[in-house]
Amino acid sequence: MRWRDRYGLRRLRGPKIARFDRPATDADIEALIAFAKSRRGVEFYVEPETFATDTTAMAVADDGEWTRRRVGSPAVIRKVARDLALPVYDVQLTGYPPRMRAYNERQKRAGS
Repeated sequence: MRWRDRYGLRRLRGPKIARFDRPATDADIEALIAFAKSRRGVEFYVEPETFATDTTAMAVADDGEWTRRRVGSPAVIRKVARDLALPVYDVQLTGYPPRMRAYNERQKRAGS
């Protein structure tokens, strides 16, 4: 069964399509699931659709490591999170977790 069918990627998308962005694909959802299954303490943060990008979700692990992928609709990532028994937050309401910023700073220091 394809993820698109299982999570309603097309059905839940609705009529809105971001103008300059590619649509969410099965690979995007699978990447978020793989990230969540391979790390501890993962939480999902839904980012709203903008003029240039589709709705995205960030998966943030307990050490601050993160990945961002297109999801097409907040309903899609909520279903993924429910199936994985992980929390999902609206980034407009909660903001990004401090551990993510700390991880980014560690990465910058390690690279320079």
